[in-house]
Amino acid sequence: MNTLYTIVGLFACTALAGIYLLALVLQNKQTPKFVSLIHGGFAIVALTMLIMYTTTTGPTPMESIVLFVMAALGGLILIYRDMTGKSIPKWLAVGHGLIAVAGFVFLLIYTFSL
Repeated sequence: MNTLYTIVGLFACTALAGIYLLALVLQNKQTPKFVSLIHGGFAIVALTMLIMYTTTTGPTPMESIVLFVMAALGGLILIYRDMTGKSIPKWLAVGHGLIAVAGFVFLLIYTFSL
């Protein structure tokens, strides 16, 4: 159970950085590369831990995993565009965030229904 709380905490930190980045994208401002990398790093660690958790437990939060993987794919496109100096499509940034929020909600439901 402590592992799930750690995963939830990591995704919460990821979300805070993501909200900050999304606000900058929506204002057409430059995103700090360091914050983008921290955001992605937290997401990678949390998703890896979640996948490892599901291999050792019974019922798993598969909905969360699928949604987080989808969000990660969108995030890869966003970070590529950001690092190469291309403009970030607002619709993609918002969609990335909404998919991640949905995955987080499913994870919270799973975590607190045990």
